[in-house]
Amino acid sequence: MPDIMVLFACLSQCLDRTTIRQLRRVAEAMLSMTGRVTMRGISRWADNGGSYRTIQRFFTTSLSWGTLQWVLIRHHLFEQDDVLLMGGDEVVVTKSGKKTYGLDRFFSSLYGKRVPGLCFLSLSLISVKRRASYPVIMEQIEQKHTDNPPEAPQKTSHGKRGRPKGGKNRNRRHVVLTPYLRFVQETINGLLKLIVDHVKVIYFVYDGAFGHHDALQMVRQLGLQLISKLRYDSALYFPYHGPYAGRGKRKKYGTKLDYRHMPAAALKASSVEEDIETHIYQMDLWHKKFADLLHVVVLVKTNLKTQAVAHIVLFSSDLDLPYELLIDYYRLRFQLEFNFRDAKQYWGLEDFMTVKQTPVYNSANLAMFMVNLSHALMRPLRPHWPGLSVNDLKAWFRSRKYVVETLKLLPKMPEPIFIDQAIAQVAGVGRVNHVVNPI
Repeated sequence: MPDIMVLFACLSQCLDRTTIRQLRRVAEAMLSMTGRVTMRGISRWADNGGSYRTIQRFFTTSLSWGTLQWVLIRHHLFEQDDVLLMGGDEVVVTKSGKKTYGLDRFFSSLYGKRVPGLCFLSLSLISVKRRASYPVIMEQIEQKHTDNPPEAPQKTSHGKRGRPKGGKNRNRRHVVLTPYLRFVQETINGLLKLIVDHVKVIYFVYDGAFGHHDALQMVRQLGLQLISKLRYDSALYFPYHGPYAGRGKRKKYGTKLDYRHMPAAALKASSVEEDIETHIYQMDLWHKKFADLLHVVVLVKTNLKTQAVAHIVLFSSDLDLPYELLIDYYRLRFQLEFNFRDAKQYWGLEDFMTVKQTPVYNSANLAMFMVNLSHALMRPLRPHWPGLSVNDLKAWFRSRKYVVETLKLLPKMPEPIFIDQAIAQVAGVGRVNHVVNPI
């Protein structure tokens, strides 16, 4: 099992020794502990020097978690021949009470309604090669970020029809961003500044919440290409290629896309799996709400038993992106959901009880940091330990703690090889998957 201090050696460039030592104790306690991951619980499982007061000091320390995450990813998870995507998503953490910083009502897809809690925007780097997501930045969304901008004053009509004298065409690419989109843009820009010297990211992947013109222009302003999803009933039009009428502006929109009768020329692939027939269509289409041509991929699924038909509309701002990559990249966005699942289930994203701004920020980011740390710990073990999970990892660390604490009661510590054998034996008690090729 890799040593945590070896993994944390790279963090010396952005943390002092005291903070690294505190972080190591906190990480080892979280890897070993059972029950809710709170400051009190961490202090109970920490080694000597991990008192409750020390844990409190750590959680009240201002840390640059984005830098910490990227340094850990760059040294232990990033591969030079890999392709990285940038993905984003929101996670809602339910909370009770009235004093937690940023507490408000946010929509939760799990509950299907607005619930009291905290909302965080998570930006991750998604590895196409490893099929995994590595969270980098976790920023809290406050209510002021979701407020709509004040409406522009309505212009009074002077009774004359047509364009006012001296009026000019408006550039539709110059959009007025909402407070939320400005917040997301600033967060993305912060991540780009972190990684600019080491890796070039081309695509930003987000769910259907970014399937509109303003979000597309916001992403393009940062030099990225957007991959997202449109509404299933979006009105899309083929580019017009007919003759010029001879007067006025050239016609822009051609035939409207009919999802029930897709053009055969646009069909790229077909497959049947478990009585579900899937047809994939790829086209470059116009949307009247967008200023630019969209690269659209439509997946039409038909149940061969019931003849029920459904379709999904994906799009990208990159007109040269093959349909296979567009679908694959959008599917990889779901890896962020696994990050949220692990952070809530194992690393305390749903458990923390801090109420002030800095401890709340540290608690959420520590949970995502442990997601990356677990990836770094498990990667070298997977060839010897097929099916290795976070439960197996925690069982190993918990067993090691039990063995070491028991051996401390002996008048003389045994040889290191005996300690390793005892840990390996005891670790099998709570393990789900077994080691096939011992290290």
